[in-house]
Amino acid sequence: MPDTNSTVFVIDDDLDVRSSVGRLLRSLGLDTQLFASVSDFLKYDPPDGPSCLVLDVRLPGRSGLDFQRELAAAKKEIPIIFVTGHGDIPMSVQAMKGGAIEFLTKPCRDQDLLDAIEVGLARDRVRRESEKALTSLRERFQALTSREREIMVHVTQGRLCKQIAGDLGVADATVKVHRSHLMRKMKARSLPELSRMADKLKLGPESGRSA
Repeated sequence: MPDTNSTVFVIDDDLDVRSSVGRLLRSLGLDTQLFASVSDFLKYDPPDGPSCLVLDVRLPGRSGLDFQRELAAAKKEIPIIFVTGHGDIPMSVQAMKGGAIEFLTKPCRDQDLLDAIEVGLARDRVRRESEKALTSLRERFQALTSREREIMVHVTQGRLCKQIAGDLGVADATVKVHRSHLMRKMKARSLPELSRMADKLKLGPESGRSA
């Protein structure tokens, strides 16, 4: 599980619990940052890498569930593992509906916590890789000429070169040249792959038009 780029954040106002979890995670080589409250955590500038949050439900100031809602509203995605000594079924349901990885009751088994953290870090790693790939895809699309973007939209909607040529008032051969150029720039090895890229970019009829 140890990953030199991964960080586990622990927010718990119980010093003994906080220290115990910190020792456990650090003994496994995990970079671990400990906080007594949400406000303390928000003052911290986290490193850029996969992470997850071990969060107590009852905290001074913002509760763990309140903070989960705030993160969701701000579209800040970080996997959360709730650990609480005062949990009940409604709390658990609320946490899990909010996307929590796990809802553990203190004292929880070390292995249960470690398993949840492993899932959280893996999920965040996949999300980051996906976002990085999408950013690269957007950059390649924006690097196309306006005509190439226009033709990419038409092509990925299943239109033939001669149909596109008729719509745009250009020669069939011109469309084929633009299609060849845009596929090279997009690093698409086939039309189905180009169509999958268009799906990820959510391209529609307006996407190929100049701003």
